[in-house]
Amino acid sequence: MISISEEAQAHFGKLLANQEPNTHIRVFVVNPGTPTAECGVSYCPADAIEESDTRLPFNGFDAIVDQESAPFLEEAEIDFVTDQMGSQLTLKAPNAKARRVDDDAPLIERIQYMIESEINPQLAAHGGMVALMELTEDGVAILQFGGGCNGCSMVDVTLKDGIEKQMLERFAGEVTAVKDATEHEAGEHSYY
Repeated sequence: MISISEEAQAHFGKLLANQEPNTHIRVFVVNPGTPTAECGVSYCPADAIEESDTRLPFNGFDAIVDQESAPFLEEAEIDFVTDQMGSQLTLKAPNAKARRVDDDAPLIERIQYMIESEINPQLAAHGGMVALMELTEDGVAILQFGGGCNGCSMVDVTLKDGIEKQMLERFAGEVTAVKDATEHEAGEHSYY
């Protein structure tokens, strides 16, 4: 479920040495499965562990995960990196905003997962987002852009060279095209 690098395990070990005995770490997701999902790590004293929690053993401590967060922490990675700017703990949880779907899930669910886990995080860096409005019988994914993408002069490039290219490659033989249903209006929210 969660991988924690040797460096991060050593870091947690040092931090936990200054806590009460039998204190572990809790890894969690606030607002899991939503665009506002945020991941976090906190101390978890023994009396805060619930029966429904998952315990993941690591070197000298356990990572405790609540039942609601668990499916959204699949493939999560915690690392402790040191560079010229100093040291920091990093937590990457690619499934926090959308629950991972199986490879044999219906196409519409796989497309929605790709949008939430891969495409929207990229667009969010520019204040934008996209949603799947329809999947036609002949495999055309109809998308609606929002935020900074609405009215952006680069939206066609984003659609054709970015999103459509990724979807046609990922869902070869299933998705035949990607179209934009957005009525783009220029405004202060748009980037040029």
